[in-house]
Amino acid sequence: MPAHPVMTSEVPRAAVPRSGSGGSDFAQLTRRITAEGLLDRRPGYYAVRAGLVLAAFFGGWYALFALGNTWWQLGLAAAMSVVFAQLGLLTHDLAHRQVFDRKPPSEAGGRITANLLMGMSYGWWMNKHTRHHANPNHEERDPDVAPELLVWSKRQARNATGVARFIGRRQAYLFVPLLLLEGLNLSFNSFRALRSPVMKRPVLEGVLLVVHFVAYFGLVFTALPAGKAVAFLAVHQALLGIYLGCVFAPNHKGMLMVTPEMELDFLRRQVLTSRNVRGGPVIDSVMGGLNYQVEHHLFPSMPTPALARAARITREFCAEKGVPYCEAGLFASYREVFAHLHRTGEPIRSGD
Repeated sequence: MPAHPVMTSEVPRAAVPRSGSGGSDFAQLTRRITAEGLLDRRPGYYAVRAGLVLAAFFGGWYALFALGNTWWQLGLAAAMSVVFAQLGLLTHDLAHRQVFDRKPPSEAGGRITANLLMGMSYGWWMNKHTRHHANPNHEERDPDVAPELLVWSKRQARNATGVARFIGRRQAYLFVPLLLLEGLNLSFNSFRALRSPVMKRPVLEGVLLVVHFVAYFGLVFTALPAGKAVAFLAVHQALLGIYLGCVFAPNHKGMLMVTPEMELDFLRRQVLTSRNVRGGPVIDSVMGGLNYQVEHHLFPSMPTPALARAARITREFCAEKGVPYCEAGLFASYREVFAHLHRTGEPIRSGD
């Protein structure tokens, strides 16, 4: 099945909110989803998933010492980048209360997986991600499309200055090299956010981050000579950034960019700005369920194993309502992302 056409910044006709006697379109869809039990918790699934991720995490550190002084450690560094990314995906599900109903265990679990094990601030990421969910792909309100290094719309390109204007000229070519630094960027922003008023538990989060990095650097430099230790850290952080970028980039990049003058109801605001990635169980595992981005944005607390069934229901519902529903294969979605980056940089290249 070919991918649907990429949305442009023009509001499609399907974006006009509609409702019938059964309430809003989203309310109608919610009733179908609820009737299937797709919002019910799946504790068994998350117990197994968390157990496997934690086993891989502690097993990796054991392997670090078991392998000893060898360049094969770089292969372990690559493997550990996958484990750290999976910790990030598990943090994501905890933050959305897919694992626990209640806020306290969700936050406690999130701080353990994010701050202590992964080295990323849960509070900083949660604040940023909540704003993204409220206004996906909104040029002014979504922090994930803020024109800091890259520009995500031609309007942003025309107004770009400084680093964003410099990078924007060739951002399609620089996107992957920049992802090599994303792991470091997460760590930097995590520590910087500790002074932010949005942080609810800055002392706790700061202590957990310090414990993480002391243990992280301590284990690596204890197990390996300095040269190999630095190489291990470089490979681990670079591939972590690549992995996370490849998971998150296809979800929204290249889809409808929302401007302040647009008026969209909740269902269309989420569906028109999101792209699903096809691929079956392997892609589901690698992307942690985020390949069902449409359904995740409509129902953020839906457990990962319910998303595939929810996608079939949502796809059929959108067809009934005439709402474009975008899904593509993994590589097709990447092509759309890079094509979008190239298009949006055009005003800078042409001097508009």
